[in-house]
Amino acid sequence: MKIGFDAKRFYHNLTGLGNYSRTIVGGLKALFPENEYVLYDEKSFSRTFRLGNKAESEGCDLFHGLSNELPFDIKGRKLKSIVTMHDIAWLTFPDMYHWADRHIYNLKYGSSCKRADKVIAISESTKVDVMHFYGVPEERIEVIYQPVQDYYYTPLPEEECNRLIKEHFGEEGLPPFILYVGSINSRKNLLGVLHAMSLIPKSERPLLLIVGNGREYRRECEAFIEKEGLREDIRMETSIHNNQLLQALYTKALLFIYPSFYEGFGLPVVEAALQKTPVITSTVSSLPEAAGPDACLIDPHAADAAEHMAMYIQKLCSDRAYALSIGEKMECYSRKMFTPEKLTSEIFSSYEKLLHSV
Repeated sequence: MKIGFDAKRFYHNLTGLGNYSRTIVGGLKALFPENEYVLYDEKSFSRTFRLGNKAESEGCDLFHGLSNELPFDIKGRKLKSIVTMHDIAWLTFPDMYHWADRHIYNLKYGSSCKRADKVIAISESTKVDVMHFYGVPEERIEVIYQPVQDYYYTPLPEEECNRLIKEHFGEEGLPPFILYVGSINSRKNLLGVLHAMSLIPKSERPLLLIVGNGREYRRECEAFIEKEGLREDIRMETSIHNNQLLQALYTKALLFIYPSFYEGFGLPVVEAALQKTPVITSTVSSLPEAAGPDACLIDPHAADAAEHMAMYIQKLCSDRAYALSIGEKMECYSRKMFTPEKLTSEIFSSYEKLLHSV
């Protein structure tokens, strides 16, 4: 089998979509080395309008668009096509996107769903969105969860965690902290976390370590921090790119908090759970799927969401036996559901089924 991939994100994106592309392709090469895998890194026009013809002329049996998109000329060719849809945030959370971007994404990604022989949705929630917004029939969609990068499955020893943290933060390291990892934008609901922190008495308030960056919404968050006198209790790190350091932070955190309004999958939830760190996250979109039945779930739209978050923060920080129990159950669920070998095999099985379909 010869499989072609749109490898733009593989080569040029260091975070979410790029990690997905590299994990999928690397896993396929490792588990199914007898096949040929072709990574296409085309210029914009060729990638959008000519890549289908190129993949077909070079003998590809199947083309996989790894990040929401297929070339417009893929339809009607001999090779089969699959597109992975990660989310449809431009429609489910439109306030985050400029008008022009929303319409471009809708045209390119929406039409990719409709033209693909098969759609891989990275969660049941994304599957429902694809069916609802783009009218793709259920039988053309397969849910295959997003794999986590391999190294998260190997726990870091405590001494290595301490070394990495001291190397970045100085010899004093960090006091006990809770962790948020993600872009600082309105969809991720960091303001909700800050509101919860403001409700916790100063004497019981842990340090909140924020790993991420943003623009307008970040300024809103910083204004709230100043207004509520939270500056001593918040640390914002905007340039952590060392994945081992990030794993160390997940490992040492008292808890991980991620009360997003919408996620295609919610990979940081699984990354934290694999380190046995208890997680507070949302009841909405794909997050219950990523977190499993034992996470501390809140409705981010509820009027008392901040109160519930504050309650969970205080309980998990004060009752370490309870926190450890939650963390161990979440790790067990994540290892069962999201191992790279399992998910990569599901991807390959999807290829085979499509190629052998009439």
